[in-house]
Amino acid sequence: MYDNNERQRDNKSVTNNSLTVTGRGSVTAIPDIAIIRLGVMSTGDNLSFIQEENARTSQMIIDGLRQMGVDDIKTYQYIVDKQYDYENGNRIDRGYFVRNILEIRTDMLDMTGTIIDTAVSLGANLIELITFEVSATDNYYLEALNIALHKATDKARSIANEFGAMLNALPIRIVENSSSPTPISRTFFGEGQYTTPIEPGTTQIEASVILEFTYL
Repeated sequence: MYDNNERQRDNKSVTNNSLTVTGRGSVTAIPDIAIIRLGVMSTGDNLSFIQEENARTSQMIIDGLRQMGVDDIKTYQYIVDKQYDYENGNRIDRGYFVRNILEIRTDMLDMTGTIIDTAVSLGANLIELITFEVSATDNYYLEALNIALHKATDKARSIANEFGAMLNALPIRIVENSSSPTPISRTFFGEGQYTTPIEPGTTQIEASVILEFTYL
């Protein structure tokens, strides 16, 4: 016969049995926002002239894109600086450069190539970035998180069943790990007189969890 103290010690040792599992969930989302960074680089000896030239060209690009229905345009970067070359260890002054980069955000993904071509036709000579984002990331993440939780729970049940243990339904510890959306496609540029083809592809949104269960 066990006395009460022995029973309490046995119960405590049983409840201390724990099982830790991991689960991962992944959801494929289709981007719905295009982000483009492009602009104008002007060089020359007369700073006032190239600043004016750059501003005029940049404004033409902005006006042209707005006529297409692109309204979300902002200045991303504006730099004015000297240009130098080095020959035989000597620094040679090459005048100035003005660099004006615009950031364009649009939900008209099918117009991405046309936006770029229009900007280039109006004087843009720098294309720095073309990327795609998902606006409702939180909703996709919650879906991925639920998948991760179910997978971890199923894994714990399977392990417990394999060893003939009785798993407690609720975990005693939950650790959530999230990751940033990862593009799984690339941007492709065409050549020639046709509209530049841009492929937004898809984005993978992932979540992972660590669950700790007790068992008898």
